Amino acid sequence: MTTSKYVVAVSGGVDSVVLLHKFVQHPELEVIVAHFDHGIRDDSHDDALFVEQLARIYGLPFETKREDLGRRASEEYARDRRYEFLRAVAKKHDARLVTAHHADDAIETVAINVTRGTGWRGLAVLDSDVMRPLLDMSKQEIIDYAQAHNLQWHEDSTNASDTYLRNRIRRKTSSMSADEKRQLLGLRAHQIASKKTIDAEVRKLVGDGPSYSRYFFIHAEISTALECLRLVSRARLTRPQLERALLAIKTNKAGSVYEAGAGVQFRFTPRNFTVELIK
Repeated sequence: MTTSKYVVAVSGGVDSVVLLHKFVQHPELEVIVAHFDHGIRDDSHDDALFVEQLARIYGLPFETKREDLGRRASEEYARDRRYEFLRAVAKKHDARLVTAHHADDAIETVAINVTRGTGWRGLAVLDSDVMRPLLDMSKQEIIDYAQAHNLQWHEDSTNASDTYLRNRIRRKTSSMSADEKRQLLGLRAHQIASKKTIDAEVRKLVGDGPSYSRYFFIHAEISTALECLRLVSRARLTRPQLERALLAIKTNKAGSVYEAGAGVQFRFTPRNFTVELIK
C-alpha cells in the first residue's frame, strides 16, 4: 500500500466489519470509518450506532450521514447517494476510499448485468478508483474470518427480501460450483484488462473535442460508435441512452439541442456536434 490514509466504508455487515478489522491490524495506516444511513429500513439507525461504537472501540475517527430515502428507494439510487457521501468524505480527508466488495459480489454484479442485457462492459465490474481488498475472498471465507476472530456484526434485514434484484440473483449464483465462479471471475479480469486497451483506442478515434464529427458517428459500425459516444459523454449515459443519442446525431437538425439525460446535452451544427455536461 503506497497511500497511508484510507476512508473505510462500514455498513455494519460482516463484510465491512472484516474489512475494518484487517485495516486496524496495520497501525501505520491512518483510517477513517465512514457510514451512510440511508433511512430505508426502520432499524437502519441501529446500524449507524453499531458502527459508531465500533469506530470508538478501535479509536478511529467516524464520519456519518443520514438521509431518509424511504422504503421505495431503488438499489441504484441508494447506492448513488451512498457513494456521493463516501467520495465526499474521501475528498475531505485526502484519502483513498475502500469498500468491502468480495468475489461473490463481483459474480452477482456480472449476473445482474447479464440479466439486464449488458454489453461487454457489464462484465468488467467493480473496476474504478475505489479500493476493494476483499475481491479475492469469497463470502464464506469472510464469514470464517469473522468467526475465527470473534467479530460481531449486524445482519441487514433486507438481505432476505425478494424486493431487491440482487437478493434474487444471489439465490441463483449461490448454487454455482467453485469452478464456474472461478471461470466467471477470470472472464471479469480479462474484460477489465481489455477495457484499458479499448479506451485508449477510442480516445485516438474521437480526439479531445470539444467538437466531434457527425459524419464519423453516422458511418461508424454501431458498436464502435457507441463506445466512442460513451467516452465523449464521460460515461454518464446508459446503453439505451447512448443508442438514442446516436440516433439524434444521425437525424437532428443543425441548431437543435438534444437532452440525453444524466445532465448530458448535445448541440448540433450541420457537420459536427458538441457535448455539454451539466453538473
